[in-house]
Amino acid sequence: MSESMYTLSSSPHIRSKDTVQTIMRDVIIALLPATIAAVYFFKLEALLVIITAVLSCVIAEYAWQKLTHREVTIGDLSAVVTGLLLAFNVPSGFPLWMVAIGSFFSIIVVKQFFGGIGQNIVNPALAGRAFLLASWPVAMTTWTVDGVTTATPLAILKAGEGQLPSIGSAFIGHIGGCLGETSALALLIGAAYLLYRRVISWHIPVSYIGTVLVLTTIMGRNGGYEIFVGGLMLGALYMATDYTTSPMTVKGKVIFGMGCGLITTVIRVFGGYPEGVSYSILLMNLCVPLIDKYVTPRVFGEVKK
Repeated sequence: MSESMYTLSSSPHIRSKDTVQTIMRDVIIALLPATIAAVYFFKLEALLVIITAVLSCVIAEYAWQKLTHREVTIGDLSAVVTGLLLAFNVPSGFPLWMVAIGSFFSIIVVKQFFGGIGQNIVNPALAGRAFLLASWPVAMTTWTVDGVTTATPLAILKAGEGQLPSIGSAFIGHIGGCLGETSALALLIGAAYLLYRRVISWHIPVSYIGTVLVLTTIMGRNGGYEIFVGGLMLGALYMATDYTTSPMTVKGKVIFGMGCGLITTVIRVFGGYPEGVSYSILLMNLCVPLIDKYVTPRVFGEVKK
């Protein structure tokens, strides 16, 4: 054999054509069906919220990196993804100035303060949602459909009063809720693309959604209905699967997903707030180092202490 066939180099030896930009581009493509559904159901208000969130996130990242004399990384599209996901986590009529503040918090406080992409310890968009919910709870829980204020299906389930939308309406998305969480169909179409592109794996979404389905059914709620309402699909498919804030191993991913499902169910059934997806993922984000510590396989040849 020719000596030119051998290359000596240090590890790692695995090569991939994937970059941060290509992965984020795939996520944006996957979010397009939910974006179209949001604009279709919530009209111009939804479009303005989405544009404001995306532009605010990009501007915040650019301004911070310029002010701190760091490399400007807005070209990797991660700020665009954060903006989209944050927009998906607020109501259609949410004031645009609040959207901008939430975007700056997500990018600067949650992402850049910790060193930028790959260094944040929790999901920036979910942390932004939690910040907005704590700051302006009334605005964050005011839902409109066709210009009429309405309750979300989870709020109706929590109160035990009112008429629940049909499961068909819940699946398609013609219900009250945040922009990106109402249409399970649109979210599943996008997730199928991410699975095809191998951007995400099935382990976290299936273990997360499956845990909620089983536990809510055991507790006497309609688990089959419950998995299509609220932020479960959005959280399980697009935010719990975030590379930076989820475990590295298959076993760790399953534990992470089951933990998210357990916390979500406890909050939905026993908590004072009808939804628990955001807090469950944020809490499990903080547990990721511990999960990785105990489920990461031992390095070959390592001497046990």
